[in-house]
Amino acid sequence: KRVEITIEAPLTGRLTKALQGAGVTGYTILPVRGGSGRSGEWSREGQVGRGGMHCVVCMIRPDRLDALLEAAFAVVEPHIGVVSVTDAKVLRAERF
Repeated sequence: KRVEITIEAPLTGRLTKALQGAGVTGYTILPVRGGSGRSGEWSREGQVGRGGMHCVVCMIRPDRLDALLEAAFAVVEPHIGVVSVTDAKVLRAERF
């Protein structure tokens, strides 16, 4: 599974610690420049605060998904954030 968690940048450290506690050993953190959602358009220069947003992306086995989601929602639930899960096929699995 591919899990993408978009969250306020100051919470990224708390999120990655929670993911590691749930057994997630690898992830990528990407800066988010802006977007549009329920409240309209936003950018890192304005509406979401000085720190902006980050997207934490990880690939996990399906049997580890529930633990990851439980850990992620413990951090994300009271804040601005979006969690998505998609099916994915890992190429070069020997490197994963």
